[in-house]
This record gives sequence, C-alpha cells and structure tokens, in this order.
Amino acid sequence: MNAAYRPAPGEGGWTHESGLVHGSRISPRQVEALIITSRVIVGLADGTIVACVHVAGDGNEAHIGMLAVEPSLQAGGIGKALLRHAEEYASTLLGAEYLVLVVVGARRELMAFYLRRGYERTGNVLEYPVEAGVGTPLSGTLELEVLRKRSRERPQASHP
Repeated sequence: MNAAYRPAPGEGGWTHESGLVHGSRISPRQVEALIITSRVIVGLADGTIVACVHVAGDGNEAHIGMLAVEPSLQAGGIGKALLRHAEEYASTLLGAEYLVLVVVGARRELMAFYLRRGYERTGNVLEYPVEAGVGTPLSGTLELEVLRKRSRERPQASHP
C-alpha cells in the first residue's frame, strides 16, 4: 500500500500522492487494527500480495478505501476488478445500500477514475487527517472529498 500511494521517485504507477504527502500512508499497526475490525481484501500473484482494498460497514453504508495496486502492475485492470469485488462484498455480505469513498481532492486523475465508476461528489469536504498518522501534506493543507454511489440493487426473493 505504501508503495502504491507514496512510491520513491521514478517508481510510481499511473497515480500516487508522492507530490502531495510525505510519510507512510499506513503502518503495520494500523493494518492490524483494520484486519481485526473490518475486512481487508487482497489480490495475490504467485503468492505475493499485489493489491488491496479495505471495506467497512456502517449502517446502510459501506466505506471503501485503501485501494492500492503494486505500481508496476497498475493500469492493467487489477484496481477496477478489486473495486468491483469490494462493492459486491459490501452490497451482498454487508447489505450496504450506499458505497462511500474518501479521496484526496487534488488527485484529479483518481477522482476521475471513481467518477467513471458511478461515484458522485457529495459536496462533503474534510480536512486531511494529519493526526491519524497517514502522512503530512507537503504544502499547506489538503482537502478530502467524499464520494458516494448507490450499491447495486439486490434482487428480491421471488415468491411462488
């Protein structure tokens, strides 16, 4: 995840935050806490984790985050497939009516990626959570935008 979000110069994929935020995106302790309290779905290639996404239910919403793909494998459809899987999990197993993402607003290409997949801007803007230990903005403050879309409709059980 850290390699996808904040790669070293010259090692990034099609989108990352290296020019916006300094420091690690997540620590091992934070990953451990997420695994205990929610679901972290991983993508494997030859037994190695190459992608991940986090899904947490909250009432009729599911929050999806930490979508990350190994930089050398980005732009090959893995992220799209993993996002679809996370959405399906949220809809089917968590019963979520809405899917929610929080995106650094300055990451225009990433914002466009999610908008193409049916997410919509909510108008809800948050301050970057420096106190959460997810890195420090390089210049001033960063805003996070909340995106949302309705989960796919679950088929109703038919009655004979």
